[in-house]
Amino acid sequence: MSVNASGPGRSVIVTGAGSGIGRATALLFAREGARVLIADVADAAARSVAEEVERAGGTAVTVIGDLRDQAVVDRVAETAAEEFGGIDVLVNNAGVMDSMSAAADTGDDEWERVIGINLTAPFRLTRAVLPHMLAAGKGAVVFTASEASLRGSAAGAAYTASKHGIAGLTKSLAVMYRDKGIRSNAVAPGGTVTNIRVDADRGAHGPAAHGPAAHGPAALAPYMGNVGSPAQAEEQAAAIVFLASDAASNINGAILPVDNGWSAV
Repeated sequence: MSVNASGPGRSVIVTGAGSGIGRATALLFAREGARVLIADVADAAARSVAEEVERAGGTAVTVIGDLRDQAVVDRVAETAAEEFGGIDVLVNNAGVMDSMSAAADTGDDEWERVIGINLTAPFRLTRAVLPHMLAAGKGAVVFTASEASLRGSAAGAAYTASKHGIAGLTKSLAVMYRDKGIRSNAVAPGGTVTNIRVDADRGAHGPAAHGPAAHGPAALAPYMGNVGSPAQAEEQAAAIVFLASDAASNINGAILPVDNGWSAV
């Protein structure tokens, strides 16, 4: 049953929409009749999804670029506002995984890349979109957080810190803007079938390098048996679209696990 997620004609931005959860989310919004801005760093992938959105009955525009660049952030917000006449929904989905490194093994480059893409970019885009939502007196922001937002045993130091940051940002927005008609929520996916890469060398962070305490993948391995069956990207998209919909009109500041019970273990 449709939850009228975006409403016919509503304006939606989805970042990281060229593949995985972002692609599935853009297509589901399109089936609800939304106009979707597809933001992604990969030109060919974004344009392919835009064509799928059009075939699904929606309207699509693309903005290509790295969201760590403020100029790209500004272009996303400005394009959606100009092309669609406003911004009703922002889905901050784009993200990267770390190498499952423990803090002592996390270099500055890895830290800055992961924090930049996973936390700083969503903050900046939200900041750019808020004036449009405030002017309209309504809006919904949905973040793709992670199981790593809820625990310390699902990823490395950089990714875990970035996703805990997303949980905090989600809640801060909910408190600050709940009287302005703007809601902020997040999904916390567990294992999900996507093309996100985990570049981890299990031996690189193990006991041999750092003495008796296991680091990185070796330390996390005992907890990964609780993951359960992975979700499909479409299952994450359904939760995202629900949180953006009028059916979730009184849900604000929630971090919704979509993890087959992993967070309950």
